[in-house]
Amino acid sequence: MDELAERFEENRAHLTRVAYRMLGSASEAEDAVQETWLRVARSDTEAIDNLAGWLTTVVARICLDALRSRRHEELVPEPIVHIDDGPEDEAILADSVGVALLVVLETLTPAERLAFVLHDMFAVPFSEIAEILERTPDAVRQLASRGRRRVRGAAPRADASLGRQRELVAAFLAASRAGDFEALVAVLDPDVVFRVRGGDIRPATVHGADEVARTVLARGRPLAPLARPAIVNGVAGAIVGPLDDPISVVAFTIVGDRIASVDVIARPKLAR
Repeated sequence: MDELAERFEENRAHLTRVAYRMLGSASEAEDAVQETWLRVARSDTEAIDNLAGWLTTVVARICLDALRSRRHEELVPEPIVHIDDGPEDEAILADSVGVALLVVLETLTPAERLAFVLHDMFAVPFSEIAEILERTPDAVRQLASRGRRRVRGAAPRADASLGRQRELVAAFLAASRAGDFEALVAVLDPDVVFRVRGGDIRPATVHGADEVARTVLARGRPLAPLARPAIVNGVAGAIVGPLDDPISVVAFTIVGDRIASVDVIARPKLAR
């Protein structure tokens, strides 16, 4: 049992990454990983050749059950926030998953989400995913493809260095504090998407640089002085209010030297 526990701990970080991407909640991910350990402890693992792969399958099944048991409303992601006060471990940042992606993943069906996450993010073969979903590999391939198209259209991958991200976020915050419409539009992509989720606020999505700038200045300018730079799910962002009880967390996706998406999580439950 001690040897099994040691091998499980070697895989814990990987299992947590899988579960967080599947569930969008750090607390639920921790619960899923703990349930995985309980199942492992009750199983005969001596005949398992690939323990890491087997554990991935187990945690994926647990997450799938959790997704299926949720109500129809989307879960607001639990962002992972660090106060931005200096260089970060680039390896950690590279392994992060953006808030924009988590928001889009919430729009997928449980089966689409599992197929996309396991195959596209963790290179699990379609044949193995098919066993979890009890479908054919071709059907699973189609599920992953549908998820991929949804993600590609709504959650672009950041392509700027962390230093450049910081500069653009600082410019965004400065323009917001000053009420400078033109300066705000200048840092936004023409097709920028602004999304608000969480708290008592009705979910809202705004498209286009001009409309987003107007929305930010109308709704966010009073709060802009309270915002400070932060690392949100591995990219440059901002936190409004104190870390232990924030008013909101703002995540940015920067593509082509412009801000392509702004995701505001109001009254967030922060991952610890």
